[in-house]
Amino acid sequence: MRFDVPVDPSSPQAQDWIRNELAKPEYQAAKPTWFDIASKAVQDWLASLLNGPTGSAGPVLLVVVVLIAAALIVVAFVVFGRPRVNRRAASAPRALFGAGDARSADELRRSAADAARAEDWPLAIEEQFRAIAVSLDERTLVEVRPGTTATEFASQASRAAPAKAAALRQAARTFDEVRYLDRPGSEAGYRQLLDLDGQLQRVRPDQEAVVA
Repeated sequence: MRFDVPVDPSSPQAQDWIRNELAKPEYQAAKPTWFDIASKAVQDWLASLLNGPTGSAGPVLLVVVVLIAAALIVVAFVVFGRPRVNRRAASAPRALFGAGDARSADELRRSAADAARAEDWPLAIEEQFRAIAVSLDERTLVEVRPGTTATEFASQASRAAPAKAAALRQAARTFDEVRYLDRPGSEAGYRQLLDLDGQLQRVRPDQEAVVA
């Protein structure tokens, strides 16, 4: 039996053989995907940036790091907004005159206003005084610590706002009367606290001594 094995195929025949061989599944599986090609292109581009024309990666790497840091800062501003460095987190429960309370100053003000509309003056006074304390705490003018009494708070707040010292002491007495002495309170007492709150909101940390 004679076997004719072509060892010197023509050019078109050789091309057909190569195409048929590369069409086999094992070759197709090893073929790089579009993602592999794109990744290699990005890697080559970064390598060219880092190496630079002189082969030194130092200056180019520094520029890349600065650009990445700037981009992260911009993204943080877009996502989280401008940071408030002079405010404490209002969501964390604080020890507020013997009771834990996570409400913000604005929430306490709304609660006091609701109680005043219902003519519940003891509750209106308590909530409004708490709003004053939380407002100063949020603005880091005064820190309300566990065990702080209304009188102690008034003393600390007086150092932050000396011009309001007498009004703060009176506010603490009004709070203690309805909170601990079961006094009925009055609309006048609530209005005094409301007016004091408005005046204290105009006090700024750079205008008064901050109480640590």
